[in-house]
Amino acid sequence: MDIQRINIVQGEFYVSGDENVAISTLLGSCVAACINDPVAQVGGMNHFLLPGREANSPMAARHGVHLMELLINGLLKLGAARGRLEAKLFGGARTMNVLSDYGAQNAKFAEEFLRREGIAITGGSMGGETGRRIQFWPTNGRVRQKLVRAVDDAQRVQPLPMPASGGELELF
Repeated sequence: MDIQRINIVQGEFYVSGDENVAISTLLGSCVAACINDPVAQVGGMNHFLLPGREANSPMAARHGVHLMELLINGLLKLGAARGRLEAKLFGGARTMNVLSDYGAQNAKFAEEFLRREGIAITGGSMGGETGRRIQFWPTNGRVRQKLVRAVDDAQRVQPLPMPASGGELELF
């Protein structure tokens, strides 16, 4: 059985009822909600950049309020029942030392949104200072998380200089 891997990025969501689909994303301060209906065997994931409470914002497509609504409505269209939805939340890390902790704001928004909607939060991993790679199987709600550590400038791999001969590079 070949698994079809669907990768989503900021501002995207994906829903499926196909047992051969796995949805993945890479998170830092962003949050992904993995929501499924275990009876209907459908689920989906979103990936949002900021909570966003204004629908008229130029970045509304990347805001949590917009993407949470799209995800839930997408699941209902596939046959999910609102009362059976279960959510797992990931991300919300503080990946940079800046004045605002965007990760904490995203995490708080996601939790409050799901509670207001009556959707049970059954698991997840939020906060900290580490990024996460998430893989979600929407039909059964299984999630795999891999922590991703930041790389110091001293540890970064330096790019190789381009060869002088017309820009060709041979890899072996």
